[in-house]
Amino acid sequence: MIDLDAITRRFGATDILHGISLSVAKGGFTALLGPSGCGKSTLLRIIAGLDRPTSGTVRFAGRDVSAEAPAARNVAMVFQAYALYPHLTVEQNIALPLAMRGMSRAERSLIGGLIPSARAKRSAQGQAVRRVAEMLEIGGLLGRKPSELSGGQKQRVALARALVRVPSVFLLDEPLSNLDAKLRVQMRAEIVALHRKTGGTFVHVTHDQTEAMGMADQVAVMLAGRIAQTGTPRDLYERPATRDVAAFVGTHPINLVPGTVFGLPGEVGLRPEHLTPGSGIDARLMNVEYQGAELLLDVVATGGTTLRAVAPGGWQAPPPGSEITLGYAPANLHRFDTDGKRVAA
Repeated sequence: MIDLDAITRRFGATDILHGISLSVAKGGFTALLGPSGCGKSTLLRIIAGLDRPTSGTVRFAGRDVSAEAPAARNVAMVFQAYALYPHLTVEQNIALPLAMRGMSRAERSLIGGLIPSARAKRSAQGQAVRRVAEMLEIGGLLGRKPSELSGGQKQRVALARALVRVPSVFLLDEPLSNLDAKLRVQMRAEIVALHRKTGGTFVHVTHDQTEAMGMADQVAVMLAGRIAQTGTPRDLYERPATRDVAAFVGTHPINLVPGTVFGLPGEVGLRPEHLTPGSGIDARLMNVEYQGAELLLDVVATGGTTLRAVAPGGWQAPPPGSEITLGYAPANLHRFDTDGKRVAA
């Protein structure tokens, strides 16, 4: 279990983190989600021990590790850059953490017991490397150099290098950003499967809300060095605590408009997927984007408010400039006060 208590970080006169408190359950998968510059990678480095907080406490399983070096925390970190050594083979890259510090009792026990001799230890290291390589389906690549690998294969090697140490915590810093869209989807599934297989504690930094919502069981939305909301993906989507969280979470940007459009006071949010052809709002269709399973509709409602709606892919859209009507369920409306905080229904 990881507990962060009132973590701050200041560089010179600039405050980067403002009193971050967060708990990550043992064996849980938490995503730190936020835009570039919100402080999420800085927070991850503090968890890893690569950086120290200006104030506040980091605890692992109740133990204060705030002043401990990364090695003492038994964490493994996977970065956006694969950081593979080009002159080493895949096998040597994966084995590097074991070669640098020797195998621990826990690591040796995973492959069949304690092996005291150096020769047997090297054999144990080889078995550990092959075990994680097979788990990540790169067993046939152990003799290759990084230059002979695809982006997805390099990422698997980086994951295997982290996994082979049997760390107590896996820290992932934008590990999928360099992959193409199709491979990102595949690697998301593989990391989730890896989490299930290992039962480890994962903390994953990402700016991609689809990635965070699809992989993590807990998401902490970070905005401007603060945690704006922590909860399950469903919590964040269905009950955003603030207007800013509502605007950041969701496949399509939420419509945020004066409540008068929906006959309510204050500001109202409605996700495009909850605004569909029906009855309730008169609008003029301005543009249609075909997305296969769905159509994205840009409309202007009566009074001049611009909205985005979603229609099924088979819906026969009239020409741009046509008058249409859109419907919504009142239960899907999100109301916010003048400070941007959620108003209870």
